[in-house]
Amino acid sequence: MNKNTRINALLLFVVAALAVLPLALGLGDGEEEPFVGADAQAETAITEIDPDYEPWFSPLYEPPSGEIESALFALQAALGAGVLAYYFGLRRGRRQGELRATAGQDRGGADGGAGESKARKA
Repeated sequence: MNKNTRINALLLFVVAALAVLPLALGLGDGEEEPFVGADAQAETAITEIDPDYEPWFSPLYEPPSGEIESALFALQAALGAGVLAYYFGLRRGRRQGELRATAGQDRGGADGGAGESKARKA
C-alpha cells in the first residue's frame, strides 16, 4: 500500500469516527433536541441571558418547514462541493497538460526538431 492510499484510508477513518462517535457515546442523551445547530443553541443562550433581547436583523427567507431548510442546506453543500471538485479537476488537468507539453517538447528537441521541419515542408 503506497503513501497516498494510507493517507486516504486514515482520513476516511477519521471522518467515519467523527460521524459515529457522538452517536455511540450518547452525547445527545437527555436533551429534547440532541443535535441542534449552533444558531438554535445561540438563540437559546441569548434568551436565557436577556429575555427582552430584540434581534437586529431578520432572515430574508424563512423556510416553511425544517425539511425544506435541510434540503436547501444540502443543495448548498452539493453546489459548493461541485464548484470545489470542478476547480481541483481543472487544476489537475492543466498540470497534466503542462507535463505532457513539456514531455513533448523534450522529445521534439531530442530528434533535432525533425518532426517540426517535416510538418513545415508538408
